[in-house]
Amino acid sequence: MLTRPSPVQVPDQELAWIETAKALAAQLSQTVEADDVSGELPVEHLRAVAESGLDAAFLPVEFGGEALSYATLSQVVRLFAAAHPAVAAVWLMHIGAAHALVTLSPPSSAAYFAERLRSGARFSNALSEPAGGNFFLSSQQDLEPAENGWTLTGRKLFVSGAEIADHFFLNARVDGGPGFFGVDRDETLSFPPIDQTIGMRATRSRTIVFDGTHLAASRRCGAPPVDYSNLISVGFASLSIGIAESAIDALTVSANAKKGPAAERLADASWVKSETAMVWAELRAARLLAEQTAWLADRRDPHAMAAATESKMLANEVAKKAAALALKVGGGGAYLARSPIQRIFRDAQAGALMAYSVPFSQELVGGWVLSEAPVSV
Repeated sequence: MLTRPSPVQVPDQELAWIETAKALAAQLSQTVEADDVSGELPVEHLRAVAESGLDAAFLPVEFGGEALSYATLSQVVRLFAAAHPAVAAVWLMHIGAAHALVTLSPPSSAAYFAERLRSGARFSNALSEPAGGNFFLSSQQDLEPAENGWTLTGRKLFVSGAEIADHFFLNARVDGGPGFFGVDRDETLSFPPIDQTIGMRATRSRTIVFDGTHLAASRRCGAPPVDYSNLISVGFASLSIGIAESAIDALTVSANAKKGPAAERLADASWVKSETAMVWAELRAARLLAEQTAWLADRRDPHAMAAATESKMLANEVAKKAAALALKVGGGGAYLARSPIQRIFRDAQAGALMAYSVPFSQELVGGWVLSEAPVSV
């Protein structure tokens, strides 16, 4: 795919990790179609990422990591998503949950979770709940007081990689306010039959039932500093950007294929050139906005989280547009199960549904814009 240089660069000392991610992405791409059909978690791929050292490298230096930059995170997620969106989604949830627990937990718990990540343990988020929707950070589930903490009875929804997770970053309501906890998997957790999604099937995103699960006071996380950026929020846009890039690549292959000896290439058709140009330009804009969000996060700028909302909103829509155009150019052949385009099209819908959803983000961002006083000239 055509590319342009970016003003946001990965630090020189981290470039080797980008090469590692590229090598891993090449392996991911080999099973993306089969994993979509089976709908099973690609455990071997996730294990390979951990064994490469990439997971641990994102830990803070004081916990044995390299404190890799958000700029690197953005590129790794994009590379993984272009190759295998389900792996990218599960990995982002995993590394985001682990990083949050290490960063926000009391010292002893932070050290415990860091050691668990370094040893290959799996993490995930248990934040969404019935009727929670986009307000997944404002839990409606009240905890019951218990010795040395509280207990939770309720459900969490859309937990990617839940079946193999050893630890969860979980939220609930404590004395009327939000509380976030690190929770180990135990016998009080169960998994109802899965409702299979139409896209990103291999995330195995599913419900967890908690039945009197103990939430220890020693595992309660503190409030994030105003300049802390959650890895998931920063990386979310790159998930859709990677999918959009794979759509453009598939579109290019389809448009340049000759259907018969005398057939012309669709790549020569004026309408294909025109529509591809606009989608590609929008994709470039989305990628630049995602990179700017990472740049802000690396500067510990409080504006990073708002930029992450804007970035995700745009990237989600661009992914859908790119996939729809690939389907349009591919025609009937792209609608067949053997075509990668039909899978890319389904995967492209997922980002816009994930909280914050696109409609919710649009309302937020529009409100921010309209509340600003006009600039005098």
